[in-house]
Amino acid sequence: MAKKGEKKALRGRAGRMQGGRGSGRASKGAVRFWGRHAVAAALANENRTILKLWGTREAIDAMLEEEQIELPQDVRVEYAQNTDMARLVARDAPHQNLVVECDPLDDIFLDDVALGEPGAPIVVLDHVTDPHNVGAIMRSAAAFGAACIVTQDRHAPPESGVLAKSASGALETLPWVRVVNLSRALDDLAEAGYWRIGLDGDGEATLADALTTGPVALVLGAEGDGLRHNIGQHCDQIARLPIATAVESLNVSNAAAISLYACAMRDLPEN
Repeated sequence: MAKKGEKKALRGRAGRMQGGRGSGRASKGAVRFWGRHAVAAALANENRTILKLWGTREAIDAMLEEEQIELPQDVRVEYAQNTDMARLVARDAPHQNLVVECDPLDDIFLDDVALGEPGAPIVVLDHVTDPHNVGAIMRSAAAFGAACIVTQDRHAPPESGVLAKSASGALETLPWVRVVNLSRALDDLAEAGYWRIGLDGDGEATLADALTTGPVALVLGAEGDGLRHNIGQHCDQIARLPIATAVESLNVSNAAAISLYACAMRDLPEN
């Protein structure tokens, strides 16, 4: 158990290890994002290596002026037409005449962001693989001041245009920790002082009753299957959202947004 105020090292256990197993990405190659928010956020992120930008002259000029960002000096810019950019991205992708190619972000370690701050909950996703859902959860997590999201290496989507578009810029600002073993990560969070709340419709307590004034980790499972039994066993409490009986369940991204709002509304002790 780490002493109060002492930063606990997690790198050799659940935390991502430099040069270790896969990072959760489809490949080590570059990724392409599209749409104004995703492209502008990537360009503004000093930790993101930008390789190339495509766009119409009007779309690029408007983005740079209105978002008040500057292009990195070594970025290659290619002015292109709408039909040209449509060939660079997924079919029917809403690229808004802007496409950027960049390297994936470097890995982030759990102990770098799990600092035990009561006002910065951690969101843990168990086998949530839909990039639309993960991106939407990122957006809510960033909006409500979460410290990070945590996913398992092999059971989460990689960085992609779909995820970045759904995150609407949050991919560039919210730390995303990929771990090898989710159960160990939850154990490490408990040792670091986090109260781990698993969200499930069969929970005996409501989320409002389960929340504490200390650091909280919200654990959400995939739609349909919900939390896996083993992951639930590594939570301190299983809680439910008090939804009407006419509705069987909520989309996982909606459940995450409501849970994060509930965390934000807590009466936290003053420093």
